[in-house]
Amino acid sequence: MIKLLIVEDHHLVRLGLRGILDDAPGIEIIGEAESGEEALQLCRDLVPDVILMDISLPGLSGFETSCRILRQLPDVRILALTAHAQAPYPARLMDMGVAGFLTKACSASELVQAIRTVHCGERHIGNEVAAELAMALLPGAPRSPFQTLTPRELEVALMLAEGRRANDIARLINVSPKTVATHKYRIYDKLGVDSEVALLREAIRHDLIDAAT
Repeated sequence: MIKLLIVEDHHLVRLGLRGILDDAPGIEIIGEAESGEEALQLCRDLVPDVILMDISLPGLSGFETSCRILRQLPDVRILALTAHAQAPYPARLMDMGVAGFLTKACSASELVQAIRTVHCGERHIGNEVAAELAMALLPGAPRSPFQTLTPRELEVALMLAEGRRANDIARLINVSPKTVATHKYRIYDKLGVDSEVALLREAIRHDLIDAAT
């Protein structure tokens, strides 16, 4: 039996996932978390085999939550589920040790198969994500400037673009405000921006943040 933890901040999405997975043979949902902080605690208490992880979590992001979980429980298999197939999400998540990546447009059957695949020690990349990765490798393909950022820089960049203050970011990712300031300097330099407004524009232009944010 695969012990599965669902990490998703939207209640209706969690209900939908449970509706799909409750009927899947060999999969047992042992818990649900609506934040990264709650996910960390449930992982310590329940020790799941597979985690279905929404990357766009409020507060502690799915990036940092996944990183912390993998440090504490390296045998846990994380399957990222997100609305974003665009670069640099897939490559950065795989670099962190995430076992699979699906978009929320995937079918119910692919979701179930992906959980079983990563539980067996293999990786699963959804069809839409695989197409994005393949296109990015073509000669002359446009590259997102966000691909130059490290996973931590990407996380900080998105929080800055969302309007979070440096002190709040430092608290969320457990570093000093000075470290956040250093990340901010490197992010601005790599992306060629000079303000949070310009950073937000770039994030929207490259489909990393919805224009309604």
